[in-house]
Amino acid sequence: MKTLVIIPAYNEEESILRVVRNLENADIDCDYVVINDCSKDSTGKILDDNNINHIDLPVNLGLTGAVQTGYKYAYYNNYDAAIQFDGDGQHLPEYIPGLVKEIENGYDIVIGSRFVDEKKHFSMRMLGSRIITAMIKLTTGATINDPTSGMRIINKELIKDYAFELNRKPEPDTLAFQIKKGYKAKEVQVKMEDRLAGTSIYTGIGSSIQYMLKVLITIKTKHIKRRNLYNSSTPYLSFINLIYLSPNFIYFFTPIISLLPI
Repeated sequence: MKTLVIIPAYNEEESILRVVRNLENADIDCDYVVINDCSKDSTGKILDDNNINHIDLPVNLGLTGAVQTGYKYAYYNNYDAAIQFDGDGQHLPEYIPGLVKEIENGYDIVIGSRFVDEKKHFSMRMLGSRIITAMIKLTTGATINDPTSGMRIINKELIKDYAFELNRKPEPDTLAFQIKKGYKAKEVQVKMEDRLAGTSIYTGIGSSIQYMLKVLITIKTKHIKRRNLYNSSTPYLSFINLIYLSPNFIYFFTPIISLLPI
């Protein structure tokens, strides 16, 4: 199966070369492309100096635009599958064959999940993950234990969809939307490392809550009817009901949450 690894990179000068070299040395049957999202540091120079296959974006498009550029590259070069792979060193190439195998077995979306065989630890970020898992379950009937994982592979049909549809963010709401449309998704247990450099934008309480609320609002506005929210019997879903029945609460508090220390 002709597979492309898409590596979005923004200011990853301290990690991108090691990420690419680890991928090249893993002896995996796949190609890769780095999408340099108009980095302000020396990421672009490192890619040029080391003859690394990449695309330099003239303006910063953000994660969605960078990944979509990669999917367009996959579409125009006739790839059968494409996998999103972080440029910060968290994702490990040895798990790629297992994800590809499940695409070959007929799944449309395969997620590299930290929580198939392992339990989530407790933190505000993991609380948000649990709530998003519950919302995906409510809207689609599917259980996705690691909905925020950035390591996921899609098949050829979805490559075209992700390449040209404007609302295909690499986020849990898009995953829920595709499952609701009938695409088959599966999680495969993987291990993820700490970032080689830099920090995540979702490390603080404020940013984690803000991200969770944005995802829940998007899932609600795209995929769910309000009447489905009145029959919840679980604590998580009861909390979600409160959110959905009080949209003004969210829109009022989201900017306030963004001011919390992160």
